[in-house]
Amino acid sequence: MDGMPSGTVDSAQHPWLRAYPKGVDWSLTLPPGETLVSMFDTAIARFSARPAMDFLGRRWSYAELGDAVARAAEGLRRLGITPGARIGLCLPNTPFHIIAYFAALKAGAIVVNFSPLYVEEELAAQAKDSGTELMITVDLNPMLPRVLQMMERADCPVRRVVVARFSDALPGLKGMLFRLLKRRSIAPIPPGDGRISHFTSLLDAPPIVQPPAIEASAIAVLQYTGGTTGVPKGVQLTHANLNANLRQMEAWFTIARPGEERMLAVIPFFHVFAMTVAMNSAIAMGAEIVILPRYEWKMLLGTLGRTRPTIFPGVPTLFKACLDNGATRDDLACVRACISGGAPLPAAVKEQFESLAGCTMVEGYGLTEASPVCFSNPFEAENRAGTIGLPLPGIHAEIRDLEDPSRVLGVGEKGELCIRGPNVMTGYWNRPDDTAQVLTSDGMLRTGDVGIMDAEGYVTLVDRIKDLILVSGFNVYPRVIEEALYRHAEVAAATVVAMPDEYRGEAPAAFVQPKSGAVLTPDKLRAFLADKLNAVEMPRLIEVRPTLPRTAVGKLSKKELQQELRERARGKAA
Repeated sequence: MDGMPSGTVDSAQHPWLRAYPKGVDWSLTLPPGETLVSMFDTAIARFSARPAMDFLGRRWSYAELGDAVARAAEGLRRLGITPGARIGLCLPNTPFHIIAYFAALKAGAIVVNFSPLYVEEELAAQAKDSGTELMITVDLNPMLPRVLQMMERADCPVRRVVVARFSDALPGLKGMLFRLLKRRSIAPIPPGDGRISHFTSLLDAPPIVQPPAIEASAIAVLQYTGGTTGVPKGVQLTHANLNANLRQMEAWFTIARPGEERMLAVIPFFHVFAMTVAMNSAIAMGAEIVILPRYEWKMLLGTLGRTRPTIFPGVPTLFKACLDNGATRDDLACVRACISGGAPLPAAVKEQFESLAGCTMVEGYGLTEASPVCFSNPFEAENRAGTIGLPLPGIHAEIRDLEDPSRVLGVGEKGELCIRGPNVMTGYWNRPDDTAQVLTSDGMLRTGDVGIMDAEGYVTLVDRIKDLILVSGFNVYPRVIEEALYRHAEVAAATVVAMPDEYRGEAPAAFVQPKSGAVLTPDKLRAFLADKLNAVEMPRLIEVRPTLPRTAVGKLSKKELQQELRERARGKAA
C-alpha cells in the first residue's frame, strides 16, 4: 500500500492510507530538536549562492539574507531584546519581514504578527494582550502613524519602534522614484525621539557571535486568531510546531525541486498560511521568494513575466482575479504548482485555472492552531475537487460526534473534524480555559468545522460550528463587528452574518435595530466604524431595521437573516 508504514498502522483506523500518494510516508520522522533557526542556518549554508529574495527587481542571495539576519539579531540584542521577549512585526510583504522574523527568532525572541490593516485600537489590544515590547514597521501611511499613536496609550507595553524605509528595499532607481513620486504614501519618521530606531541601525551591527540556545519546545510565534468565540487569542506555536508543518509540507510536495523553485509570495506573510507555505517552507527548500507588497494586477502580471515563478500559493480570490483580469497561458505557463488555502476553492475556479495555466492546483485546509496546514489534495495521486484532501504526514484525523466530542464517528457520518499531530499548538497565550475548550483530554484539536470522511480518507467540509466569516482567506469574527456596533449610543441591537460574495467567497452583513426615536443610516454607521474596524472587517452590507429576528427565548437569531441573504444571492444569479 503506497505510503503505508509497514506493519505499524491499521488502515481501518487510518482510511487515508488507502489513497496515500506513492512515496509519501504517513508516519513522518522529524529531525530531533530542529528549530526554525537551525532550519534557517542549514538553508543558508546549503543554498548560499542561490537567490533567496526578489523584491520588485532587487535581489538577495541566501548568503546575503543570512548575513542580514545575523546582523539584525545582534542589533535587536543591543536594543535590549532578551530570550522570550515579544517582538511585533507590522509590515507589508517586503524583505524586511523575512529578515526581522528570523532575526527575532535567532535572538531568542517570540514573533507576534500584526496585520498592517489593523486600526490603532486593534494594534493596541493585541500589543497589550501579548506584552509586545518592540515593534518593527515601515514608513508608510497609515501603518507608521497608527503604530506611533498606539505607543502613546498609557497601557501600551511597546517601548520602542524600529522603522524601515520602504524605498530602501527597492532597486536604486525605483527607490529614488518612489521617494519623489509617492510622497503621500510615505509617513515621516519623527526626529529626535529616542524610542524610534531605524532598521538600517540593526543591519549596521556586526553579525551575532553567540546566539542564545533555543529549545524546540520554545514558543516561536504568537499568531492571533479569534478562535471559536471571536475574542482575539494568541496561538502559541513552538519552533517544533512550525518546523513540523514545513517538514510535513516538504514531504507532501512530491514534485518540488530543492534549490530550483521560485515561490510567488503575494499572500501576506503576517497570515499564518503565507508564513508557513510562502516563507518557511520556501526557505527550507532553497526557493527564491518572489515578494510582492500587495495584490495589484498590473504589478502581478509584470512580476509573472519578469521572474517566471514556479510555485503559486494563494487564496481562491487571487486565482479568480487572475482569470477575471484576462490572464493568458503565456502569463501562467511558468507555474508548475498552485496551492489554494484560506477558503473553499470553487470547482469552476480550479478547473479554469488549471486548464489555462497547465499546472496542478491542490486545495488544502488548515487553521492557525495547527501551524496551519493539516489537509491537502495530493500532487501525484487523485486530486478530488470539492474536498480538502487527505491528512498530511504525521496528522491523525477523526470525525467526532457534534454532541459528544469523545465519540468517534464512522465513514460517511457527519461530525466535527478533529486532528492530532506535531504541528498542533501548545495552547492559547494566557487563556487556559479557552485552550481546554479546543484541546480534548485525549490530545485532539477540535477544528470547529463539520465534515464527512469517505472510505479513502478524503474529507469534505459541509458546515461550520464556529461563528466565522471567511473573507478572501481572512477570518472575520461577527462578534468583533457586533461589539463595535454596540458602542454606538443609538444602537439597540445588532447582529452580523456571512453573506455570499462572488469574489471574496463571503462578506460580513450587519443588521442593526436603532433605539426608540433614533435615526440611523448605513452611512452614519460606516463613519462610526471607520476607526474601529479594518477594511476586511467592514460590513459590505449594513441594513437598519425596526426589529430583528429573535428566538423563542428572546436571543437574536441569525438563521433567518442568513437564509434571506442566500435567497437574495440566488435571485441575483437567476
